[in-house]
Amino acid sequence: MGSLTTMEKLSKGNAEQAQRRFCALAYNPQPLSVRSLPIESVILFVFQDECGSLCFSVSPELGQIVRGEGLAYIESLLKDFVERAKTCPAELFQQLCSLAVGPLVTVEVGTRLSEYPRLKELSSQFTPF
Repeated sequence: MGSLTTMEKLSKGNAEQAQRRFCALAYNPQPLSVRSLPIESVILFVFQDECGSLCFSVSPELGQIVRGEGLAYIESLLKDFVERAKTCPAELFQQLCSLAVGPLVTVEVGTRLSEYPRLKELSSQFTPF
């Protein structure tokens, strides 16, 4: 019986490791402190799996959060991220985890999204890009 419980724990742990690392990025058109940004300003989640591959999830509200020239700029960044993820995913993820200047800034980096209930709920509404 004890072995089964251990196996169940290992299985659950492996499932949580499937999306090993993540970073949440927010739109910050003005030079505001990252700490003062509302959670609704998060427009992008980047997930790195155990193999190092990246996947991106974008807010369905992107067009309402980011407008005009800002939207065109963010969309071009997203396309660039997808292309760069094909050739240098580790370097890109490291860079995205530390963005602090410009209209796209890192607001959270972690290993288990489940430990961040508000971000987990928000990410469930996002669309893979």
